Amino acid sequence: MSGLDAIDRNIIRLLRLNARISNAKLAEAVGLSPSACLRRVNLLEQTGIIRGYTALVGTGAEEGIAVIVQITLDRQTEEYLNRFEAAVRKYPEIRECFLMTGGSDYFLRVEVDGAANFERVHKEILSALPGVARIHSSFAIRNVLSSRRPA
Repeated sequence: MSGLDAIDRNIIRLLRLNARISNAKLAEAVGLSPSACLRRVNLLEQTGIIRGYTALVGTGAEEGIAVIVQITLDRQTEEYLNRFEAAVRKYPEIRECFLMTGGSDYFLRVEVDGAANFERVHKEILSALPGVARIHSSFAIRNVLSSRRPA
């Protein structure tokens, strides 16, 4: 993103805050005509800077609990990493998985509806993942960025 100008960075910032903003409002906010703004958004999409848009979906009831899990593997060989990653993909409770540098090999974001459900996930899923040497879990209090608002 270092090759982007101030207008492109502003477009990206505004789309991160509200990806459903109309092109007319986006153009007005960044000081472009609607056609010029649309060309820039299309170019950002074509070059892969904007890779897509998503919807943040709630359950309609009280949101689940996010648990951040740090995983350390026995070994960091390609075989161990591939086996672990293939296993992680099988469980919908594991919403995100990041290969990391530093003290832990992976950070996972697990969604559960309570501590008892996390105990089940820990016993039946996390502890059974291939190559796991250590598991460190932290319950999130709240997601500060769950509803982004313009500053």
